Amino acid sequence: MNTVFIAGHSRLPSGMAAKNIYDTLTITAEIDKKYGVIVTAGCTLATEHGRGFVQYLLKGHSLQDGIDVPTKLIKEHYLGKAGNALVSALKDLYKQYEQCKMKETLE
Repeated sequence: MNTVFIAGHSRLPSGMAAKNIYDTLTITAEIDKKYGVIVTAGCTLATEHGRGFVQYLLKGHSLQDGIDVPTKLIKEHYLGKAGNALVSALKDLYKQYEQCKMKETLE
């Protein structure tokens, strides 16, 4: 298999629909081992539209290049209450990715 599955987590702000279902927001990503490219992504936002939008923003980015570009895209284009939680979950996902690289799981 040429991909790995990684998840990043963060706390949700109060007053969100997803907060009634989950205490945390999770971003998951299937990532190409060789190039670090996000093949597909998902998250625990309450609406299918929101989940699809986050996937649209993240898909195709290489984590080998860091997360500055996808973070900027989230900040500029996702204007809902979960914006900061999405950025935090992405940072946690990236941290997990870096730890996998250090363990040589991705090579």
